[in-house]
Amino acid sequence: MSSKSRSRRQFLCQVGVAAGLATVPLGRRGRAQTKRQVTMRLDWLYQGPNAGFLVAQDKGFYEQAGLNVEIGPGKGSGSTAQLVASKATQFGFADGFVVGNSVSKGMSIKMVAGIFRRNPTAVVVLEDSDIKTPKDLEGKTVAIPTGATQFQQWPAFVKGCGLDASKIRVTNIDPAGSPPALITGQVPAIAGYAQGYVPSVEIRGNKKAHILWYADCRVTAVSNGIIVHSDLTKEDPELVRSFVAASLKGFLYGRAHIEEMVAIVKKFSEATVPAISRREAELSFNTWVTPNTAGKPLGWMSDKDWNETVAVLKQYGGVTTPLEATQLYTNEFVPTAGEFVPPQTAPGKT
Repeated sequence: MSSKSRSRRQFLCQVGVAAGLATVPLGRRGRAQTKRQVTMRLDWLYQGPNAGFLVAQDKGFYEQAGLNVEIGPGKGSGSTAQLVASKATQFGFADGFVVGNSVSKGMSIKMVAGIFRRNPTAVVVLEDSDIKTPKDLEGKTVAIPTGATQFQQWPAFVKGCGLDASKIRVTNIDPAGSPPALITGQVPAIAGYAQGYVPSVEIRGNKKAHILWYADCRVTAVSNGIIVHSDLTKEDPELVRSFVAASLKGFLYGRAHIEEMVAIVKKFSEATVPAISRREAELSFNTWVTPNTAGKPLGWMSDKDWNETVAVLKQYGGVTTPLEATQLYTNEFVPTAGEFVPPQTAPGKT
């Protein structure tokens, strides 16, 4: 083949490639070339309540946003907050009460999307017990892990429910030992995150549980949401915006396709029990909407909810330094489209 023919063929090939690229939107073309490497740390193990991130990964929502996300299990919200604050991970899933405490101690982190916007803490009792209302706790013993969020918020629960604290005995118990203690009758009541305790009681213990939510006694505390280092919101706002939208899409898809969501959790951790993952997720749905976030997209946070959270932190959570709600969150990166508005009701609370 002559050099002239080769040149002509190369020219035609280049024209063809250019023409093909011209039919691909610029955004997609850019994502096809490179995907952003992103690190994300959960609050705990792979499970039903945090499955939205796993769904976003499995269904390709992150990939569609041009992201290659590495999701790692966590060791509690406190540990995850520290990792984000030290920039060891870009995104985290952590409790708002922990975020407030962390910021009050000088950590530069911020919540950019709230998922569990309603307080998930509760007193859990057996359905067949004589405890039907918070008032029935008087004269009884409640087991609570000392130092945990539910322990710090306990006085607020007592006050909000109008209980006589002197008539209730609070005893320390390890979180792992709480459901077995309730199931075997060692204690009549335990306090903790409902989505963590109730599935063990109902499925592993084969006992029906009754839930007394702290939120029903006016204990407002924004719980888990997506957190980042404050620097990231300024240095790469588009990355934050893309990650938040894809993650929220994962949570909403998982809720609408719960059996598929449970199967995805199983892919990430073979040790999970599908029935427990499902019940964990169902209970977490109760925390997605508050009266102040009604009709708003998942992720959007209320200034009133955060102001009340800070008030609880200052009164009961040991925060003594100046702290304002505006330091802890932003709605700047939450998508506003109607498709992101979650169902406004959830499965039964009790």
